[in-house]
Amino acid sequence: MAFRIQPFQPGLEGQVLDLILPIQQIEFGVPITAADQPDLGRIPEVYQSGRGGFWVGMEGERVVGTLGLIDFGQAPGGGGALRKMFLHRDQRGSGLAQALLDTLLVHARAQGLPGLWLGTLPHMAAAHRFYERNGFRRIAPEALPPDFPRMPVDTVFYARELA
Repeated sequence: MAFRIQPFQPGLEGQVLDLILPIQQIEFGVPITAADQPDLGRIPEVYQSGRGGFWVGMEGERVVGTLGLIDFGQAPGGGGALRKMFLHRDQRGSGLAQALLDTLLVHARAQGLPGLWLGTLPHMAAAHRFYERNGFRRIAPEALPPDFPRMPVDTVFYARELA
């Protein structure tokens, strides 16, 4: 079945959590709970404010992918933090990840964000390859903008200029 990308709408919080938590906990062994991620209960306030956004990949009425963008800081030190990129196992390789990222990139450029930053885990090699194919370069933690909203579990960081 084909997917479609749409902005997050209230009422989808449960489906977003049902997608993300098993991937974090079971697939990647990250000891994290819904309580550790209050942003997922406040998506409009955390992501869909300022120049940010949050998109879901839908297969019919089911959330099968997510991607968020947090607007942080002011230029030149500010930009966008890419967060919560998760795909249902059945959607990996379908083009959904690229469609979500392309949607975010169009939005970020239209909003005038100077760049994007993200943090991830060392063992997520497929994600690293995906980001690198899409113009992100690996950076040292010290190179992160001062206002970047860093997650405690992340130890690998990427940046991409949008200008």
